[in-house]
Amino acid sequence: MVVVDSCSESKNALLWTLSHCAQPQDSILLLNFLKAKPSRPDALATKEEESCDKHTTSRAYTKVSVLKNICELKRPEVKTEMVVVEGLEKGPTIVKEARERGASLLVLGQKKQHATWRLLLIWALKARPMNKNDIVEYCINNSPCMAIGVRKRGKKLGGYTLTTKRHKDFWLLA
Repeated sequence: MVVVDSCSESKNALLWTLSHCAQPQDSILLLNFLKAKPSRPDALATKEEESCDKHTTSRAYTKVSVLKNICELKRPEVKTEMVVVEGLEKGPTIVKEARERGASLLVLGQKKQHATWRLLLIWALKARPMNKNDIVEYCINNSPCMAIGVRKRGKKLGGYTLTTKRHKDFWLLA
């Protein structure tokens, strides 16, 4: 299972999965997360809200289908499926889907944070929402299967940096 969205980190994670993990008999599930809007029990959804939701979902499927095409071009022997899920929080929803679908490997794209941004996050309030790296850490620590955070190294160094439960920022030059 590869968690994908519109950022380049998820595309790099998918390319790493195709080149290093996928075997001909495997199937890859491309999972895209959409933030669910809180439902209003006192009023019915208007047609405008429903059309907006349909438009958002169709855009998500379009983004995932582009990545599915990349999978089919690079590794046509690997079966590729795509799923768009909605939830209130990204991390718990991803872990729940991995558990329900019986994933054997969960791959997430990771982005390097600058040192100043990390310091600001340390000083920030505890009530802040999860950022992307917090979500990756949450999924790695709570996933029922092996979870890997993949980050592409710079152009000069090359390779990938992998993060798992046991190894943090392991440099794979391949």
